[in-house]
Amino acid sequence: MRWTALLLAGSRLGRDAFAEAHGTDLKALIPVGGVPMVARPVAALLGASPIDRVRVLAQHEERIAAALPRDERLSVEVSAATIAATLEAIFADPATSFPLLVTTADHALLDRAMIEQFCAAAEGADLAIGVVERRALMKRLPQSQRTWLKFRGGAYSGANLFAFGGPGATRAIALWRSVEQDRKKGWRMIAALGLPVLLGSVLRLHDLDQTLAAIGGRLGLTIRKVELTDPLAAIDVDKPADHELVSLILEGRA
Repeated sequence: MRWTALLLAGSRLGRDAFAEAHGTDLKALIPVGGVPMVARPVAALLGASPIDRVRVLAQHEERIAAALPRDERLSVEVSAATIAATLEAIFADPATSFPLLVTTADHALLDRAMIEQFCAAAEGADLAIGVVERRALMKRLPQSQRTWLKFRGGAYSGANLFAFGGPGATRAIALWRSVEQDRKKGWRMIAALGLPVLLGSVLRLHDLDQTLAAIGGRLGLTIRKVELTDPLAAIDVDKPADHELVSLILEGRA
């Protein structure tokens, strides 16, 4: 199965103090290990065997393109103001090729093995979500601070990897839009899914697979979790502490 990868490299409205502290006004262009951050996940996607095409979405497409290699499989396109609006436009385009792998420019530790494991496990699902279990990450990086969603049997952090099997998965985008501003607040995301899901999580009545099955039943989709073997899949560069940690990992000092 040949995949199209969407890499989200957009910017939030207003000034970005994090980016400015690193000499730029665009988060995707913050240097990580001596190269613009966005170049790292792009290189991993271009090197992964399941990926047929890489589409980078950004508001400042010319500046982002200047930081990337020239490759006939790579395009840099204008994104909408939000992630949900960007995905809705792509899903509505009859030329869009599925399945889609969606990731982000701040996934600086993304590598070929993560991508290939995710694509293999996500194949056939309407929607698949990459996650890392807390015990695995704490064993590898006990100093790391993540947003954890707690379920019976484990707590999970997102890995910024999503798969959409076909245009029918657009039903999940409406849910994404409803929680987009609260994506770092786990309890608000769960609350948006309805009272049974919220209570099941708070009381630890269901494991993650059961919760996703309930959400999928509500949306009419098959939703699957993909638990990544490499816990570094949960690390993105969203704040200064993340940047320091990722830099140490790349230098082999963490």
